[in-house]
Formats: sequence, C-alpha cells, structure tokens
Amino acid sequence: MPVTAMIIEERDNVATCLEKVAKGGSVRLMLNGKMGKTLKANQAIPYIHKICIKPLKKGEHCMKYGLSIGVASKDIKVGDYIHVHNIESARGRGDLA
Repeated sequence: MPVTAMIIEERDNVATCLEKVAKGGSVRLMLNGKMGKTLKANQAIPYIHKICIKPLKKGEHCMKYGLSIGVASKDIKVGDYIHVHNIESARGRGDLA
C-alpha cells in the first residue's frame, strides 16, 4: 500500500511524506484531499520529510507552501529524498545579498 505525501500548494515541487518510506516504496501524492499520481522513492525517506515531485536543476528553488525553502545544491530527480544533503537554505543569509 502506498504512503501518502501531501502537496501544500499546486506550484510546489516537493511533497511531505505522512509516513516513513522505504527505498523503492510507493508514494501517492495528495493535493487538497484529492489523490493523484504515485511515485517510487529513490531513497528511504523519514516520517514528515520531503520527496521531490518535479525535477530540480542545481540552483533552482525548492518550493513548499508555495514559497522557496531553499536552493538545490545539485540536480534532484523525481522520487529523491529532499533534505540538507541536496538543498541549501536561502533564508536569513547575509552572504546571498
């Protein structure tokens, strides 16, 4: 049975997994209570962590809540685990003026 991952805003490129996901596990996307397509997790993903739902190129913004939560530090594929190993924060940094 697939794990559900919630998309907050339609323009988001990540979804939040509502249970932990095993590597290779199925993740079904949900937006506004409606179930959508199913993805395969490329890595294990912990509870309430993020999965990539649209490919990201290095330097592109990672969008959650319709807002940028960071910038991809490398190319990220659909189904990849999104966390500090592949995105960098862009908030409150004086070095990014």
